[in-house]
Amino acid sequence: MTDQFPIVQTRTHPAGPRLNEPAPNFDALTTHGQKRLEDYRGQWLVLFSHPADFTPVCTTEFIGFAKRHDDFAAANTALLGLSIDSHYSHIAWVLNIKEKFGTEIRFPIIADLNMAVAQAYGMIQPGASDTAAVRATFVIDPEGVLRAMVYYPMNAGRSVDEIYRLLIALQIADENTCAMPENWKPGDAVIVPTPKTSEEAAARAGEGYDTVDWYFSTRQL
Repeated sequence: MTDQFPIVQTRTHPAGPRLNEPAPNFDALTTHGQKRLEDYRGQWLVLFSHPADFTPVCTTEFIGFAKRHDDFAAANTALLGLSIDSHYSHIAWVLNIKEKFGTEIRFPIIADLNMAVAQAYGMIQPGASDTAAVRATFVIDPEGVLRAMVYYPMNAGRSVDEIYRLLIALQIADENTCAMPENWKPGDAVIVPTPKTSEEAAARAGEGYDTVDWYFSTRQL
């Protein structure tokens, strides 16, 4: 007799967005009027979903994003929230957060009752819920290309500080043709691209970087 893994029933779903490809377009009603992806051309965009309005974890996340609003703006980055609640529910929730928590929500929130944006971005995860968006976060660059996406479960709030760190890491990497080590922060050394030929590898030690081995070199910006 042999042990067997149980048979798991799987469901097939439309493919979601993919990294380094154009982000799905949208044209949606928000608390700041109608918004399209094209409206954000020329700046970075952090698009994030939450399961529902007037819920404790989501409220803490919105307060967290609101507190870092100016930091994101200084980095040429707009914030855009989304849930599958109604437009008027969003307005009421924003007013409630300002009244009860003393925090003004200055970024728009998409009302996605028909789930069109949530489905296009893969925000609906049937293993969690068929009717609510999980805590998905998408970083879109000024050309409309999806550069990063992070998913959290419904019962654990995301880290706004980490999303901001990721955004800055992407921007600095683009500007300097480099990669970022684990938990990189501004001021830390960055990773130099690995040599592509034997000749380049042999020359790496004399190029002035902090080189551990031919494939691993760092430098200060």
